[in-house]
Parts: sequence; structure tokens; C-alpha cells
Amino acid sequence: MTDPAVSPAVAEDEVALASPFLQSLVRLIRAQDSHGSWDGKADAELLADFIVSKEQRRTIPIIGDPDPDVLWRLDKFYTAVALSIEERWGLMASPMIEMSHEGFGRVLFAAGRLVVLSKTLRDVHRFGFETFCKLAAAGTKLVDEAIAAIETYPEVARA
Repeated sequence: MTDPAVSPAVAEDEVALASPFLQSLVRLIRAQDSHGSWDGKADAELLADFIVSKEQRRTIPIIGDPDPDVLWRLDKFYTAVALSIEERWGLMASPMIEMSHEGFGRVLFAAGRLVVLSKTLRDVHRFGFETFCKLAAAGTKLVDEAIAAIETYPEVARA
């Protein structure tokens, strides 16, 4: 029986926060906390900056240099993808991000000699997801795509 006081969106967020990808992202963020200032914060609080509504996204200009906080979140997101690949397959996957000062670029993931994932980055100024569910789904999708490439060419990935 479900609690009527808990909305479906809150229940979906709790399920998303328990996903392996978001747990990996939270561990990565907590590992960056050298002073213990995030010790008392809930996982949802740590990931709150990754959530950008449509209204917020519209107010962010696409011209100009990306904000350093946005670049930090972008780096943590793709590093969490790499860590999730490593957790699932046992091979170290290295993200390589090349970006112009205008917020456009590419991210590549290499495992061994195999490029397991290549993604174009655009509108980095507006990097974020509408909900925790969409954040978890985006990260999980990238991890699944990389794992599929590794499973297709395991010898090259292990080389």
C-alpha cells in the first residue's frame, strides 16, 4: 500500500536516486568533499544542481563562456559514466572532453584501444536535466551504449 501523502514524482525521484548510476555520481561528488561540508546533506541535495527546469533553461543565454559550476557538473557527470562502465565491466574507461570556450565540443570514452562512446556536446551552458529520473536515464543510457560496444569488441577493449 502506498502512502497517499507521497506524490508520484517524489516516489519516482526516490527510485531514481537509488539507481546505480546516480549512486556512482553521488559517491564521486562526496569524494570531492575534502572538508566535510557535504557530510550532512542528502543525496538529492548534492544532485540538485543537475536539475534544470525548462523555465530555468530558457533564461540561460547560449552566448558566452560556460559557468565554471556548469563545467564542474559536466565533468562529474561524464566521470560518473566512466566509473559506472568500470564497475559493470571491470575495464577502466577514460572520458576525454574537448570543448571550445563557447560551450560546444565532444566527449569520448576509451577502454583499452576501443572508443566505446562518442558524444557531441552542445549548449553546455544549459547542461542539466528536468528530473532525477531523466538524469539517471541519461547516464544509464550512456553506460549501456558503452557496455554494448565493449561486448561487441571485447578483445580490442582489453588490448
